[in-house]
Amino acid sequence: MSDSSSLVLVGLEVGTSKVCAVVGELNAEGGLSIIGLGQARSRGVRKGEVVDALAATDDIRDAVAEAEQMANVEVRAAYLGVTGAHIRGFNNRGRHNIVPHDRGINEADAQAVVRNAKAINLPAHHHPVHVVRQHFLVDGQDGVLNPAGMLGAQLEVDVHVVYGLYNRFQNPIRAVRALQLDVPAIVFNGIASALAVLTPEDKELGALVIDLGAGVTDYVVYAGGIVRHTGVLAVGGDHVTNDLACGLKVPMGRAEELKIQHGSALADGSVKGQTVSLVNRHGFPERSVNLEHLRRIMSVRLEETFQIIAEELDGAGALQDLRAGVFLCGGGARAPGIDKLAGRILGLPAAIGRTQSISGLVSALDQPEFATGIGLVKFGSFQQEPQRERTSLSSRLRATLANVLQLS
Repeated sequence: MSDSSSLVLVGLEVGTSKVCAVVGELNAEGGLSIIGLGQARSRGVRKGEVVDALAATDDIRDAVAEAEQMANVEVRAAYLGVTGAHIRGFNNRGRHNIVPHDRGINEADAQAVVRNAKAINLPAHHHPVHVVRQHFLVDGQDGVLNPAGMLGAQLEVDVHVVYGLYNRFQNPIRAVRALQLDVPAIVFNGIASALAVLTPEDKELGALVIDLGAGVTDYVVYAGGIVRHTGVLAVGGDHVTNDLACGLKVPMGRAEELKIQHGSALADGSVKGQTVSLVNRHGFPERSVNLEHLRRIMSVRLEETFQIIAEELDGAGALQDLRAGVFLCGGGARAPGIDKLAGRILGLPAAIGRTQSISGLVSALDQPEFATGIGLVKFGSFQQEPQRERTSLSSRLRATLANVLQLS
């Protein structure tokens, strides 16, 4: 049972292959520990989005019930992860004139310029999920962390905006609320994963986090301690499975088994000449699959995924400052050799992302597929900082996540 002085936080990822509920405990000193984990096979989601609300609700119920039992708590609310090919990210700048020019910049000015940066003309039916503050500028001076007390005629702020279609965010929210659970905020899965696996030093040096899910691939770039770029590809592990099913002429279920048991991201010739026999369950003659051919199919699809990300980031000028390298998470990060393939295609050091600055269940913390759920809990912990810190201008300006729009 959770300690009475601690706070229970829940992260919920409603993914394409699984629904995952992670329960965290935040103690009075601000320490975060993972105390519960629940999973259920996902039947109502495709490409990261709900396509069968009733099935999704049932799967959420199962995952939450398992997490409640493990943590010995009652879940009443969950920070909900969202993804999908409709999600986009871009950088925006807000401006505010200081009148008169000879007075110091104050809290009202900082609030005004952030408010102006959030006044965004988005396409119809789209809404922002995050408006993430980057840096302030005072009379063109870049990189200002806290403009309070500075003199200047014009205050500006750069933000990164993550947005998507309102109704497609509402579908998973409604599935959760059908279980009488509150959703205090929705969080882009890519940002949640980055919160789980990156240290402050990684964010400062520059890091790319790639979350390889079953239906989609999310990615986030941090540099100089702030979010610089975000994106979603409508390609994931299911596409690898589909390629194997077509290329090897086997059913999807068998292709998934072969991927897990014999797959690799590298077509390096290490299994040249090796085959695996397939025992047919319907009385047809037994056949064999060439492992080199299997791995070549996998490698081509994964290589294409990394190439698309590399081209996107290169076009945005976001590749040159990634001194900490690439961090891979999600179920797709389990493919042997995927860190080597990512490093080769992106031209950066790459590694499997490990959960940072959180204690608790080793079974969850050490697995790349739980990064999003753990990051959602960590995001929730940031929202619980004491009210006295929230009212401090310097604390608020230093916060990485400037705002989360709560969709009701």
